[in-house]
Amino acid sequence: MPLPAGRRPPRSLYLHIPFCHRRCFYCDFPVVPLGDQADGSRSQSIADYLHWLLRDLAAAPAGPPLSTVYIGGGTPSMLSPDQLAQLLAAVRRHWGLAPGAELTLEMDPASFDRQRLEAVLALGINRVSLGGQSFDNGVLEQLGRRHRANQLREACSWLRQAQQQALLQSWSLDLIVNLPQQSFEAWDWELSQALAQAPPHLSIYDLIVEPGTVFAWRQGRGELLLPDDDQAADRLQHTHQRLQAAGYGHYEVSSWALPGQASRHNRVYWSGASWWALGLGATSGVGTERLARPRTRDAYSEWVQAHAGRQGDGPAAGWPPVEDLLLVGLRRREGVDLAWLQQTGLWGLERAWLERVLAGWIERGVVELSAQRLRLVAPEGFSLSNAVLSDLLAALERSGPLAPTGARLG
Repeated sequence: MPLPAGRRPPRSLYLHIPFCHRRCFYCDFPVVPLGDQADGSRSQSIADYLHWLLRDLAAAPAGPPLSTVYIGGGTPSMLSPDQLAQLLAAVRRHWGLAPGAELTLEMDPASFDRQRLEAVLALGINRVSLGGQSFDNGVLEQLGRRHRANQLREACSWLRQAQQQALLQSWSLDLIVNLPQQSFEAWDWELSQALAQAPPHLSIYDLIVEPGTVFAWRQGRGELLLPDDDQAADRLQHTHQRLQAAGYGHYEVSSWALPGQASRHNRVYWSGASWWALGLGATSGVGTERLARPRTRDAYSEWVQAHAGRQGDGPAAGWPPVEDLLLVGLRRREGVDLAWLQQTGLWGLERAWLERVLAGWIERGVVELSAQRLRLVAPEGFSLSNAVLSDLLAALERSGPLAPTGARLG
């Protein structure tokens, strides 16, 4: 199915594999827990889902070879190597892969061994995102995680060795900060454990209590004692300083990387570029359109039968609304390119307007504004990004007809 005339085809793809062994207590993603012993090679649920995902993929619009592919979840490493091979073969047939394409797979420490890792890497996966979250067994149990600290360290060792042997280009380790009853000293210990594994990339997420989760239920009962805002900001500043001293660049609110190890796929989202997204609950962004697929298996299979290949019914070409570009752009170390926004016609307000709106933040030193660029100054600016964005978006809304509206380009 071709794209409408004028639409800029994406060069990135996200594939959602919703299955997990169990749902973590903080998770509100569209996932399907199958039990601790589940495995893709023995699961009819996974086989059925892959049937619909492959149909979704086969009907997607054509486009140029992909520069990045990200297989996320859920726990995609529950798929057998044969199932992953089938999925990647379909991607190669449909779009192809550009030379040097980044292929990322999310993996859970309890879902693979060294042999399985080697089989996955032989398929062309060249980047792994490892969902560690903590090196403390008590914390892992508190989060509802299946793996334990020894499995996490062992998985890190396998990934480190694979990279040293040039079997793997890069890998990332995920951690969660500002957990219930987590002291500053406990978080500093977590950082020490992470640095001892020498990951080329770290993703460190501030805990968000989402509605409908076990943590939300506990919070409603007054059982979830979380660090306050000042404590959270102190930990982010400490994290920034420790990782910077270890050679990591803080290139996005939640992301640190050694030189040359930033996630190319995630930078697509933050730059405002387009991407395909397929699978249960996945949200694609093509031109001005955002299209979210259904979040349950039955609804998704029905949607594929009726709508496979659809990417939205709005204007065929253009950029997302400027509000969206500000939202993602300010997450990055380099911030928002105001000169580019003006050249494309997406931004029609004067720099003086921004100076007035953000005067308090600029004076405080957490926002930096030049003729060319608007950016948050790490680490304090990143820790206050939500507050800065709230002020900026509220001011845009008050500006009425002067506010940028996401003008579409032909």
